[in-house]
Amino acid sequence: MIGRLHSVVLDCPDAEKLAEFYVELTGLEWADSDGYWVTLKGSDGHPRLCFQSVPDYQPPQWPDPTFPQQAHLDVEVDDIQEAEQAVLRLGATRLRGGGSRNHGFRVYTDPAGHPFCLVWGQD
Repeated sequence: MIGRLHSVVLDCPDAEKLAEFYVELTGLEWADSDGYWVTLKGSDGHPRLCFQSVPDYQPPQWPDPTFPQQAHLDVEVDDIQEAEQAVLRLGATRLRGGGSRNHGFRVYTDPAGHPFCLVWGQD
């Protein structure tokens, strides 16, 4: 092993606003913020999810390779219908052609355009 995962960092137009979305989505806790960079973490300090405000931010446009997704998160849920309604209320957008009942995932974007999946029934 060369190292350990320290954090996942997402570029975005407004770090604090996007962090608020992910606090509601994942239950991670607000660790720190300087207005430009925000860190969220689990109750034991891990995982860490960070957000970085970037001037002239250009969001991914799934599945357009001209604007690649760069990274995404899989969020495991117990009830996809309930979870979908909750993320949509938070400002997520469901993407057409993203997932199916047979494969146990659906693809969405967060308010800044980053793709993420809600997954269920996975081993």
